[in-house]
Amino acid sequence: MFRLGVVWQTIPNQMKQLALGLPQRGGKRKGAGRKLAAPRPRVSHKPRPRFNKATPVLVTLRVAFGVWNLRSRRCFQIVEDCLGDARDRFGLRVIEFSVLGNHLHLVVEADSDLALSRGMQGLNVRIARALNRRMQRRGGVFDDHYHSRLLGSPTELVSAIAYVLGNHAHHFGGVPSARDPFCSSAYDLARRQAVLSRPRTWLLCHGWRRARRIPRWVEFPDGGKQTLEHRSR
Repeated sequence: MFRLGVVWQTIPNQMKQLALGLPQRGGKRKGAGRKLAAPRPRVSHKPRPRFNKATPVLVTLRVAFGVWNLRSRRCFQIVEDCLGDARDRFGLRVIEFSVLGNHLHLVVEADSDLALSRGMQGLNVRIARALNRRMQRRGGVFDDHYHSRLLGSPTELVSAIAYVLGNHAHHFGGVPSARDPFCSSAYDLARRQAVLSRPRTWLLCHGWRRARRIPRWVEFPDGGKQTLEHRSR
């Protein structure tokens, strides 16, 4: 016969705390978060940089799926006409541009962040309405907000202009120095004055000469006058 005290001493040693699986909220979970609505990252909705003096800006616009190829004559003419109609409006000046299959690159000069916003909004509306009218459709034309990057130094500016004027080589092959008919590099002085704007900032008129490196095909296209000089005239 065992003693009662021994039994009471062994029972607590045999008891263990069981984990209770209670539902929890928050925290990192597999598959959580907002799903991507497009195969490529969207333009950030964070506030854009503010500025209150004329500044060069690199802008990219991408059209939605189903919009016609922008490098067709019928669509390029529409884009070109819209650029000419929106010339110097809202304090926004388009200095250079390149039209690719489903997007556009622009080098613009804006008097302020508000001028950039209003000017791009007006240009987007013009292009969207004209393309929809030509395609006999309704709905959105641009896939997302415009992407912008301020160009604050001569090297940044020259690199952006070289990127825009030579971007056709990146997408379709060839060399950047080749003349692209869907780009402002193909413009003569008269056509440039009809479609594009004359810059006002020191950086676009004179400061570009201080860039660390200037590709000769940008500075002297086809052995002619300097493209960058044309902008300051």
